Amino acid sequence: MNDRNLWRRGLFALALGAGLALVGCNEQASETAANLPTPATQTVATPAESGQAIAREAEAEQKRIQSLDELGDQPLARRQLDIQSWQTEGGARVLFVEAHELPMFDLRLTFAAGSSQDNGVPGLAMLTNAMLNEGIAGRDVTAIASGFESLGAEFGNGSYRDMAIASLRSLSAADKREPALQLFNEVVGRPTFPEDSLQRIKNQVMAGFEYQKQNPGKLASLELFAQLYQNHPYAHPSEGTAESIPGITVDQLRAFHAKAYAAGNVVIALVGDLSREEAEAIAGEVSAALPQGGALPPPPAPQEPAAVHEHIDFPSNQTHLMLAQLGVARGDPDYAALYLGNQVLGGGGFGTRLMEEVREKRGLTYGVYSGFSPMQTVGPFMINLQTRAELSEATLALVQKLVADFVEQGPTKAELERSKREIAGSFPLSTASNSDIVGQLGSIGFYNLPLTYLEDFMQQVQALSVEEVKAAMSKHLDAGGFVIVSAGPEVEQKPLPAPSETPIEQPSGVPEH
Repeated sequence: MNDRNLWRRGLFALALGAGLALVGCNEQASETAANLPTPATQTVATPAESGQAIAREAEAEQKRIQSLDELGDQPLARRQLDIQSWQTEGGARVLFVEAHELPMFDLRLTFAAGSSQDNGVPGLAMLTNAMLNEGIAGRDVTAIASGFESLGAEFGNGSYRDMAIASLRSLSAADKREPALQLFNEVVGRPTFPEDSLQRIKNQVMAGFEYQKQNPGKLASLELFAQLYQNHPYAHPSEGTAESIPGITVDQLRAFHAKAYAAGNVVIALVGDLSREEAEAIAGEVSAALPQGGALPPPPAPQEPAAVHEHIDFPSNQTHLMLAQLGVARGDPDYAALYLGNQVLGGGGFGTRLMEEVREKRGLTYGVYSGFSPMQTVGPFMINLQTRAELSEATLALVQKLVADFVEQGPTKAELERSKREIAGSFPLSTASNSDIVGQLGSIGFYNLPLTYLEDFMQQVQALSVEEVKAAMSKHLDAGGFVIVSAGPEVEQKPLPAPSETPIEQPSGVPEH
């Protein structure tokens, strides 16, 4: 997950890691294929059976929706989750959902091993995670990849500010499941961290740092987190820095793995075609394969930063504007109200206050978005947009005024009801596939949320009043307390065009980066 995009994610984007959309497509394709009859199972229907089939088809046709208007305000069907939870002997917390629709399962390990645990060595957590599948006893990175591929299994990994993950998707049949798990346990529990692989990955990371110098959006993001979090572990980038990466050694990776990838520092999420007995056996095997040890302490609460505006002179056509202040931690009781309020302000795409005033009425940007990103400790509230360089100062002033007005006045009842309907409509997508669910379980376990969190949150959102949302936004947002970073050219500034339903200025082009 890219740190720049954390703020753009809604409540139900708890599933972290790359490739979920692709996995979802694969799952759908597998399900379709599983329902297709094979020649060996096809039989000739009797006249009575044919008549019944025709009647069923006609009934289904009558039920088929012909227009979206037929949906009205009725909510979409929701997938009910029966989440089971227990703890392994090694101290790992396990969350499990039994789902037999597909002959496969998803396993995700979520470790408190993100960059907030780098302990003064930026990039240590990232490199440790990246090196997991580079080598085990008797196999190099190519042999490991071939091993998973030959079993029809997929391995995934990633490292972020709060967490690091390792995941496995495999067929649930024992002859495929058991060797896939054995390989997975070796990769995550006993990596060898080969020196040649470490040097190759370092070179790739260093090349990425050179590319960042040409990306004003990335430069602005790095500076924003540095100004917002100062000396806090969240301040430095998850990928490390050009100064820290070259000096990281294999011994440091091994030491970090031994403490941060311990059984007591992980949440094991399992979803799929498994019985409770099979899930317990898998979780026990995974936990036993990891280094034994306890949980790492979460990062401390950050100090409130001073309001500041830093500008990065960059020869681009547009200016990147990023505004941030400290928001809330995951599990904060006000988060439902803040999430709903932000959907009105700038988190819901078209129709939000920011999008209407900045893009639709004035044509100043291609898109403007805002969002809270709660983490283990206080995460940021951020606003992000790109605009014409000569209008950047006036656009920034407009955005700040819109936030101030919203904090003072709150949303209207109509805005709140519209956002509630949108959230209710998107809720089923949070559990649309097994990979979505396993991500949800990982986050629920990692942030120590109640097992009923998703349903509880929906109920909280739907019950909120205008007054409650206004109170929460006023409590947690200070319109004059933003840390602001801009990146773009130094040019003479112009006044804003007047607002109009048909603005003379067209929206600023597709974002440069």
